[in-house]
Amino acid sequence: MAGPRVSSFFLGNSSGVNFSIISSPVDEKTGKLHLANCSGSKRAGDWNLNVTPVMDTSEVTISLTRNLQLCLPNATDCCTTSLCVVEALQVLACRDGVILAQLLVQAEIYANSSFTGNVSENATIIPNQAFQPLGSCPCDLTAGACDVRCCCDLECTPDLKQLFNESCFTGVFGGDVNPPFDQLCSSHSMEYTPDWFPFLCVESSLNNTPFLGYFYHGSISTPRVPLFKIPLQTSPGRLFTGYRQGDPIMTEENEYFAIPQHSMAGQCVGNAPVAYLQDFDVKCLTNLASYKEGLPHDVRINSGTGDFIKQNVIYRAITNMDKFKTESENLHTVEVRCQNVTFAEHYTFLCKDKNIEQANVTVFLGSLCDGEILTQRFTVEFLRLESTAPAEPFGNPGYQAGKPVRAANMNASDTFGSLNIWQPAGRGLCTSATYTPVLFGLDSLSGCLLEVDINEDCSLLRGNVTEKLDSLIQATHIGKRDNSSYSDRSDWVEIIRLDPFNSDTNLSTGSLKGICPDIPANLNIRIIFANVGAVQGVPRQEILAVQISFSTVVWQFQCGLICDNSTSLLPITASVQFIKVPAQPPIPLTRFQMNYTEFDCNRNDVCWPQLLYPLTRFYSGEPYSQCLAKGLSLAFLLLLAAILSNPFFSKLWNSFLV
Repeated sequence: MAGPRVSSFFLGNSSGVNFSIISSPVDEKTGKLHLANCSGSKRAGDWNLNVTPVMDTSEVTISLTRNLQLCLPNATDCCTTSLCVVEALQVLACRDGVILAQLLVQAEIYANSSFTGNVSENATIIPNQAFQPLGSCPCDLTAGACDVRCCCDLECTPDLKQLFNESCFTGVFGGDVNPPFDQLCSSHSMEYTPDWFPFLCVESSLNNTPFLGYFYHGSISTPRVPLFKIPLQTSPGRLFTGYRQGDPIMTEENEYFAIPQHSMAGQCVGNAPVAYLQDFDVKCLTNLASYKEGLPHDVRINSGTGDFIKQNVIYRAITNMDKFKTESENLHTVEVRCQNVTFAEHYTFLCKDKNIEQANVTVFLGSLCDGEILTQRFTVEFLRLESTAPAEPFGNPGYQAGKPVRAANMNASDTFGSLNIWQPAGRGLCTSATYTPVLFGLDSLSGCLLEVDINEDCSLLRGNVTEKLDSLIQATHIGKRDNSSYSDRSDWVEIIRLDPFNSDTNLSTGSLKGICPDIPANLNIRIIFANVGAVQGVPRQEILAVQISFSTVVWQFQCGLICDNSTSLLPITASVQFIKVPAQPPIPLTRFQMNYTEFDCNRNDVCWPQLLYPLTRFYSGEPYSQCLAKGLSLAFLLLLAAILSNPFFSKLWNSFLV
């Protein structure tokens, strides 16, 4: 339907078919259709019927012939109300007095509201809505009258404003389209107020303001903390400019999004906030008596721009519970209380630039009974989505403490590699031990027990131990940074490998049965890193070199009173050590500095460079800005005392008093 016209189609041969239209075919009292007959015509009231044959079909068009303009004063042939036409129509198709088809049309047509008068040539200048709203007083809704609580309404007299002066509308709706900026002398905002305010404040009208408007969608920079101001820890607020790496993720209730994590003491803390762009994988021990439910999964997360996203939760049942549960007590009781609890939760956050686009959660459920110890697992992973904006880099490209060290196998088609240590389970045997990745900045030591027979061949034992240790390092290169690209070899450092000493002497035969020397039972991983800069105040740490070496031991079969053909346990270990070095080699000392020690504070009792110790960089008891301010104040007082002690100033003062 287009305007006061509607079309339909009659399918079939229309030769000999008579089309007619009937107005008001419905009885107003009963609401039923009148008995249709084929004696009608193609015109009924203000309606015309037109039939256009098209091959085997016919287009049937109904059009309105009356005027649809609203009535002006003393005008006729027009619409008195906005709803101009309300009418029912019936279209009949008959052949030889027999109805072949009928169509019922309910017409509701409104008057044409198009302006038909003279248009003024005076154009109204509309300001840019991104910086200034169209109306300076949006709460002024009634023309010619005072709107209650609208203090910017010019039609409100001072007497009327006194009635609601304490409860005026605030914000944009109340006319606050240009709020006072922080540097204005009359501003009472304390969010970014420097400590020298109001000595250097600005006196200006609100028409000349740095405020960009409530509808400005560009990027803005956060004001820096002044030099003489110590930043205070404030309560978390709603994020509208995006997250930075390490920022806690917030919820809709302006609270931290918390998942159980390990504390500095190694214990599990249930209300630990999740930091942006920091993955972790933790395991916590609990039982049915101390089990507590975590944060509900219906909590909405702040995306970083003020919007809130829901968590996409998938629930699954645990099939193999032996990996999570161990029995701590004898469960041979008549009745054992069991409860359906959470065994593991895997969180995946999809991020783009500084915002969280999606949060996916997979929850594994199972049954936990009294006397059983549950090892809960919580993992968080941040995945990056491709961004079209050539904005700032995604987080800190360097390593952060606690994040896995990236590894690559450049000799294979699939360059993905791994650098792991053992995570023993059960009896601590190497056959049942699992792997856990090496975490940056965390020195660690792990191991497992290898079962060795008394008649073990030493060469085979060395090969078996070396194979176990090599399984931890499935890589040839280590990433310099956390965002190292697999396609760029300059982003990786090659692993320096010092193979163990191979002894050709087999001392396990003959009288020295059960003794094997030079067993490479200890794997040493040394990672050298340095601070090469900072991103948004967070140190940027890069790996410079990686070396692996082996320490050998002499294995001897351990037995009790008698040595039967049993097995002994050989402990093999893997240690990781992170060594921090300067980013650049220190400047070597000159011959004068090595021989002349008068200005060397480390080799001389008198240290002249630290004569004014509180004013130098060596002093770290308080911020340097405060030390500088106190030093300038002291210098001013000394200068003032010198001026006042001058005889010329005394004569001038005496002459002034006379």
